[in-house]
Amino acid sequence: MGELVDRVDEQDRVVGTADRGEAIARHWLHRVATTVCRDGEGRILVHRRAAGMSRFPGQYNFLVGGAAEVGESYEEAAARELTEELGVVAPVRFVFKYLCRGAISPYWMGVHEAVVGGDITPDPDEISWYAWVTEDELRARAGRPTFVADSVEALDRYLDRRPDHDLGRRPDRGGPIPPAPRPPSPGAADTSGPRPPCGRRP
Repeated sequence: MGELVDRVDEQDRVVGTADRGEAIARHWLHRVATTVCRDGEGRILVHRRAAGMSRFPGQYNFLVGGAAEVGESYEEAAARELTEELGVVAPVRFVFKYLCRGAISPYWMGVHEAVVGGDITPDPDEISWYAWVTEDELRARAGRPTFVADSVEALDRYLDRRPDHDLGRRPDRGGPIPPAPRPPSPGAADTSGPRPPCGRRP
């Protein structure tokens, strides 16, 4: 038995447990927790996934994260993955979640954000390269075929929720992360409006 995850339904309610590999193969819904990392200047971390990764090897991403384990909340999973992948301990704030149809398999994605200060020590088995970029630079990278397809919609949703007036200036020019809403109940879906399936740009 590999990595055990909670199986969930279309309303993100737990209906059982499963091996993550089987959940992906059978297209069973489960939970994935991710974090957008910003530095003290407001730049966003972008990284290249290691060539040995089983999913999206060698592709670029701006989200750090992975599957939530059985009984683990989105926030707990996001904090754990942040430490495992970047070697840092930092508070994470829940921003939103939505049902991502996925390029490989569907899942519920919880998106968080965190301010990461000081040095980071990425796990070389997970991350082969990283850089801090502005939002405009990240948007340009996200338009390339080497960018993880599942994160493209997540980026659009994330930036749509960060209007200029939140900080009094553009987020890519630095500044603190504004307060985020508390996580909704497990059965509450993202209500920001219809979007195309994850990874498919209109």
